Amino acid sequence: MRLQSYIQGKWVEGTGNFRNYCNAVTGEKIGEISSEGVNFKAMLDYARNVGNKNLREMTFHERGRMLKSLAQYLMTRKNEFYPISFQTGATKVDSWIDIEGGISTLFTYASKGRRELPDETYLIDGEMEQLSKHGTFIGQHICVPLYGVALHINAFNFPVWGMLEKLAPTFLAGMPAIVKPASSTAFLTEAFVKVMIESGILPDGALQLVSGSVGDTFDHLTGQDVVTFTGSAETGRKLKSHPKIIENSVRFNMEADSLNCTILGDDVTPEMDEFKLFIKEVINEMTVKAGQKCTAIRRTIVPVGMKDAVIEALKERLDRTKIGDPNNEDIRMGSLADVSQVGEVAKNVELLKQDAELVYEANSGAKTNYEKGAFYDPVLLYCNTPIEAVIPHEVEAFGPVNTVMPYNSTDEAITIANKGGGSLVASIFTADDKLARDLTLGIAPYHGRVMIINRNSAKESTGHGSPLPHLTHGGPGRAGGGEEMGGVRGVLKYMQRTALQGHPTTLSKVTNKWLHGADVQEDRIHPFMKYYDELVIGETLVTHRRTITEADVINFAGISGDFFYAHTDDIAAKESFFERRVAHGYFVLSAAAGLFVHPAPGPVIANYGLDNLRFTQPVYPGDTIYVRLTCKQKTEKEPREGEPPQGVVEWDVEVFNQEDETVAVYTILTLVKKS
Repeated sequence: MRLQSYIQGKWVEGTGNFRNYCNAVTGEKIGEISSEGVNFKAMLDYARNVGNKNLREMTFHERGRMLKSLAQYLMTRKNEFYPISFQTGATKVDSWIDIEGGISTLFTYASKGRRELPDETYLIDGEMEQLSKHGTFIGQHICVPLYGVALHINAFNFPVWGMLEKLAPTFLAGMPAIVKPASSTAFLTEAFVKVMIESGILPDGALQLVSGSVGDTFDHLTGQDVVTFTGSAETGRKLKSHPKIIENSVRFNMEADSLNCTILGDDVTPEMDEFKLFIKEVINEMTVKAGQKCTAIRRTIVPVGMKDAVIEALKERLDRTKIGDPNNEDIRMGSLADVSQVGEVAKNVELLKQDAELVYEANSGAKTNYEKGAFYDPVLLYCNTPIEAVIPHEVEAFGPVNTVMPYNSTDEAITIANKGGGSLVASIFTADDKLARDLTLGIAPYHGRVMIINRNSAKESTGHGSPLPHLTHGGPGRAGGGEEMGGVRGVLKYMQRTALQGHPTTLSKVTNKWLHGADVQEDRIHPFMKYYDELVIGETLVTHRRTITEADVINFAGISGDFFYAHTDDIAAKESFFERRVAHGYFVLSAAAGLFVHPAPGPVIANYGLDNLRFTQPVYPGDTIYVRLTCKQKTEKEPREGEPPQGVVEWDVEVFNQEDETVAVYTILTLVKKS
């Protein structure tokens, strides 16, 4: 079987220079892979001219619904991929992380796109900036999709998740993508992409697949393109230094394998829950994906007095680990992803032995073609002088290999952890929250993520090695210096932030959001009596006035139970910076609502929330207030069964006193029916 590339809307085979790819369990040849014959420049042009146009014309909400539909479709087909995944050496649990973990990332970004981003093709970033004395010249940042294409070069260890965790924010941002999987496991990626294309959900040009080398793709990259790379630091540095990357300032995000660590707190003893959780996590990270994870624990840092207990507990658990053919459900650990990896891991283990002694090397006795497959037994090492040692902090054996390192103090633990030169993740196991704080703040500059585990968090913890779409995945230094995912942060990697400058009215028209100082319009019809479709951005209501009385303040205190001294105690209030009793802030809000709310039934369904509240001036009994209510922004709400068509309207609210001084500002959101 020859793997195909999906280029310019067609499946094509390579024309020569084929490389074999094999079953990692049996060592048998599955097929051949090559991308020779692909016109890489035409591939890029197709993505930019067809895919980019199709995606950037969609709003964030439309792209979010697209991701949700794709995720739902892939879930209906998920069982097709497990038998293929087993051929990569992955167990059922390994495959579940890769396949369903990848699909869940699509679901997460689908939700974030519809809940946290506007129903627009661009994102307004932050609040407006006042640039002039009289407010006729302001600034506003926006983020827009780039005009290029995202080239995703992925590692062999997660052929599905590694692709989907990059595609989700890419598509949500409005950019097309070209995926280049590692050749050894590309057969699983190809199978997945075929189903994605079969779904018909993605627009033309949104996704292309290169099975094999990227050829001269880098020669045709522009400053509107983005490259992401997951793999070895050496390869990443080579790609990052390509002349076109430098010449065109192409965005390059690198996530490299790193010497991740875990730290056992010196408060933990063998009978504590935290000790058992620690041992379990180290074993998981050695055996899941046969230790071939970029986030796997490579350095296990323990109090010097606990080293023997830790080593014995790890050895006992490793002895119980069943290694073999992933098709057998009782197998705990499969093979490495490729036979070539066996020699690479063995070579690096020998290097590690120069600074560490071997304390455990299993004899798994796996029966299934053990001689031919890519199996490698777990290896546990012990480095007695981790502060002086160099190799365990520089050499990574990318497999089921771990080195235990002792420390004498918290400062030593921090020093050892940071000697890795930057990693994707570190974990801390302790029941002492102060120790957790000290360790976290000490190691955070060198680690992209820190997981802190005790008996209270363990039950729902997703584990040391599980990056989550809500949080950034990446790390400094050796780990590549990049960031992926992180919710909306990941989306912004594929967008250009642009600072706009101009008059508030002009920028309001550009952004479709009313900005302070922009023109407003009033109507004889109360805005709460208008349907969603009828409301205009900038539509304003200036209310009648209300004088706040002593009785208002006393009555509100009695109703609310808020007897704070500034509202009810003349003497204490006089001694405060208020100098006399003031009205409750929440009463001012309530009184303001009474001024701008229309009492009759109409299109407004409900108050949806309140944001960014600030009380800017005290309101005293005897003051008179009024409100200016302005339609700020509108967002259509996704239809739900049983609900009338509706949208969310954001209203800018300013409350003034009799001197026209602002006393409160905030945003309210209302659900409003569509006509």
